[in-house]
Amino acid sequence: MPDFVLRSLGQTFSSGHVLETHSHPWGQLIYAVSGTMQVLAANTLWLVPPTRALWAPAATVHSIEMRGATAMRTIYVPVERSAALPQHTHAIEIAPLLREVILHIVALRLLREDVPAHLHMAQVFFDLVASARSLPLFVPMPRDARAAAVAQVLRDNPVRDDSIAVLSRKAGASVRTLQRLFRKDTGMRFVEWRQRLRLLQAISELEQGMSVTQAGAAAGYSSTSAFIATFRQQMGETPSRYVRAKI
Repeated sequence: MPDFVLRSLGQTFSSGHVLETHSHPWGQLIYAVSGTMQVLAANTLWLVPPTRALWAPAATVHSIEMRGATAMRTIYVPVERSAALPQHTHAIEIAPLLREVILHIVALRLLREDVPAHLHMAQVFFDLVASARSLPLFVPMPRDARAAAVAQVLRDNPVRDDSIAVLSRKAGASVRTLQRLFRKDTGMRFVEWRQRLRLLQAISELEQGMSVTQAGAAAGYSSTSAFIATFRQQMGETPSRYVRAKI
């Protein structure tokens, strides 16, 4: 067993910087003090704004794209220490106490098992992460090459309004086939998948300072009311309340 309980790392990246596909032998909590990250992990696209974090178990293959100047804070958890933590990748809410614990651990860089105060701090971290609320800040990515090609086109530009008929022709599949592939690979109907992708885009815009109206328009919603209704359905709160909560 390693002689450390937790390792941590703080890095700052410019907007658009990409950490290419990689994995770690430890579990990893991926968090940003400022800026927003898009993380592709477990064949799922995750949005990680400053009020949220992503927990990825050991050996999770992932890549990270920075949206805006990003101050990333990462905590690595040895496999031997992660039994009480979730065994799947998921986004969690970062409550004020957990945020301060993360920043304190990153300042220390390494928590050692032979230092009682370090062990206590690590246990607080484990308890807070294990009990944190899970959030739907993700969209599954299809595995079939035809559906994946359509997903990549829309991921590159979530606001494009090509119909499913146009997208399916470009992918070399019928509309029915494309719909079946998305349902099979992602568990979501194509229209639901596209709506979730646009929601992630809108949240990213909100995190970068856009108003509710601007963020909805920038993500391709036909009206502010449609954006608010979708946001409330998916996130359990309105965009305005979401913005106020992170101030």
